[in-house]
Amino acid sequence: MRLDDPWYEASGTAWGESDGAGAIVPGGWSRPVEGRGHSAAEIYLEVQNSPAFREVRRRYRRFVVPAVVAFLLWYLAYVIAATTAHELMARPVVGVVNVAMVAGLGQFLTTFLLTWAYARHARLHRDRAALDLRWETQEMTRGISR
Repeated sequence: MRLDDPWYEASGTAWGESDGAGAIVPGGWSRPVEGRGHSAAEIYLEVQNSPAFREVRRRYRRFVVPAVVAFLLWYLAYVIAATTAHELMARPVVGVVNVAMVAGLGQFLTTFLLTWAYARHARLHRDRAALDLRWETQEMTRGISR
């Protein structure tokens, strides 16, 4: 997402304001940073284009894209089986518990496991780098007031 994109502020969530020239600036910051000659928008764009930011995004995508694809395939397989393979889904597993019940509970279990795996991956592979970027960005924008 680019800060100068006019659709950036389309949701009206007050994440930024226009600087008068059509560029959206986070929090309305448009003054240059003291001693640096950059506006906050330029700083955020610089950080967004930095190798460190790209690495955080790459790590995020390397986990999320395969996880989402796998979960959606599992979910679609469950829905398709439930609507087309009645005999398979009605097959008893233990007592009155059938394949459909086990697969349905598996959907819940998969959701919790995926949530746990996402939190663990974020903690181990992204949080420190993202926090470092946040501190660096805050240091760069220090001196800009609303």
